[in-house]
Amino acid sequence: MHAVPRAALVAGLAGILSIGVTISPALSHHSFAMYDQTVTKTYTGKLTRYIPGGNHAQLIFQVLDADGNPVMDNGKPLLWGVETASAAALARQGVTVDTFPVGTIFTVTLHPLRDGKPFGAVNGPLIKCGMTMPKGGCTAETGQVLSGNAN
Repeated sequence: MHAVPRAALVAGLAGILSIGVTISPALSHHSFAMYDQTVTKTYTGKLTRYIPGGNHAQLIFQVLDADGNPVMDNGKPLLWGVETASAAALARQGVTVDTFPVGTIFTVTLHPLRDGKPFGAVNGPLIKCGMTMPKGGCTAETGQVLSGNAN
């Protein structure tokens, strides 16, 4: 039987590992096919959780009506989530844990999930309106317009 030289074996393994490292970042980023891009919804909500992420951040929020009251669903506040740009991209636009704390009221336009679950991908700017609902609702005229685009 013929022995493979140690240097050739090490070089081969290094090549295989480098291919895996090169491909893995591409595999960690997902497609937007799970979102119904033919449907657009706009919600105003109160932030309940900000989940930073390398590829995309998520904002979980309680949906509010035009007067700032929670929208109820089967006796419980209606919660939605939205996937945005990465936490680093949001920070460059002024959206951080410190500037967008829990309780912040904002408006977001999104493409919902195709399966009907209350989550979507941002499709337009985030409008930040502070900790109380402005008279007339949280709109581009009453709040600060920020980009949160995920694409």
